[in-house]
Amino acid sequence: MTHHAVLYLLYLFGFFHKGLPALIQTQHTVMVSVGNEACLNCRLVQSKDVLQVTWQKLSPEGERNVATFNKYYGQRVNADFRDKVEFKDAGLQNCSIVFRRVTEQDEGCYRCMFNTYPEGALKVSTCLRLYELHEPVLHVESNSAEEAVVSCSATGRPAPTVTLRVLQQDLHLSNYSSVSVTNTNSTVTVTSTAVLSGFHDDRTQVGCAVRVLSGPQKEVLMMIPEVKQSSADALKSDDGDHYFTWIIVLFVVLAFICLAVITVLFLRKRRHSSSHKDSEATKTPQKPTEHPHEQKTPLMQQVNEHVRQRMSTGKRHKRNSPKTSSPSVKCQLFPTNESI
Repeated sequence: MTHHAVLYLLYLFGFFHKGLPALIQTQHTVMVSVGNEACLNCRLVQSKDVLQVTWQKLSPEGERNVATFNKYYGQRVNADFRDKVEFKDAGLQNCSIVFRRVTEQDEGCYRCMFNTYPEGALKVSTCLRLYELHEPVLHVESNSAEEAVVSCSATGRPAPTVTLRVLQQDLHLSNYSSVSVTNTNSTVTVTSTAVLSGFHDDRTQVGCAVRVLSGPQKEVLMMIPEVKQSSADALKSDDGDHYFTWIIVLFVVLAFICLAVITVLFLRKRRHSSSHKDSEATKTPQKPTEHPHEQKTPLMQQVNEHVRQRMSTGKRHKRNSPKTSSPSVKCQLFPTNESI
């Protein structure tokens, strides 16, 4: 076998491909989120006589054919990938395939191989990487007009990169810190915190950008809130804290109700006391009730008293004087006609 024939066989079987990947354009890494579509593409920079284009999945166990496009037989997808892969651009110079509803089983590296004549196989690899990235959550706490604490949290897989920035040029962030927490579903939550120094108002804007590997970036922006006021200032300001305002209103209402109740009770007590005094004043003192038989006029009392005295005197005189005959007594008591 001649030297040229050996070189041709080496090219044909892909054992000699030094410098050949530069002839093929492709993405080294394709990032896609779970459940979306992923497109793998490879294109020859120089026109070659291509007999067949083959896509293979690389694994520690070896290579598995995914799909092929032949000059004479057209496109063909392997049975294990028919429900997953389809051709997007089926051509001998430019060939791309699409993965539908990507899952973790689809993650890995794939090889695009152009079988050319007479050079042989031209190969290049591209890797499909899955990622998960949720919307970032930005929080700003302004303690004074010259300082604010900015924090941003993002959850993804693998661990996302969190970047804080301020849109006003004369302000800067300092004292950066970052904390990572691995969740039960293999995602990672990263929280970055920084201090915004320098005078700022409610028109100052800060932003948080997050990214997973080389995937698309997500960013949120927020205006710095107004500086929180003390409770005394909040009561004087129309834009004060509504929480303290409602507390003051509640206290005022309760105080008014208590004052009204006390006033009503006081008025009732005073009215009751006045009515009691008036009733006592209108009542006349009651004299002790005498027995009906003992009620006598003053004249009768004098006559009775005089009679009692006479009777008591007569009794004493009768006891002391000599007895007289009854006829004389009878004459004195009942005078006859002759004496008259």
